[in-house]
Amino acid sequence: MGKIIACKTSDISPGKMIKVSIDGKDILVANIDGKYCATDDSCTHSGSSLSEGKLDGCVITCGWHAAQFDCGTGKLVKFPVKIRDLASYNVIVESDNVFVEM
Repeated sequence: MGKIIACKTSDISPGKMIKVSIDGKDILVANIDGKYCATDDSCTHSGSSLSEGKLDGCVITCGWHAAQFDCGTGKLVKFPVKIRDLASYNVIVESDNVFVEM
């Protein structure tokens, strides 16, 4: 697909995350102290929207069952059982635009 505009830098203040839809796919975009990262928005355990959970540093905690993922890599950080990692995407910031490479 290439790079697709997800949002403006002003849409996500540091320490925050949002859900965007890119070609029908829900993507979580987070701002970690000025560094933007993107992963799938759906928890691989329950399918809940991770953007409705909590962000602490670079760790996303699912609001339903507390699965934790690294938002930079999509890797599972903590959960009682092994579940799939999230897909992560390369993010490019140009001017005030945040692009996600799909």
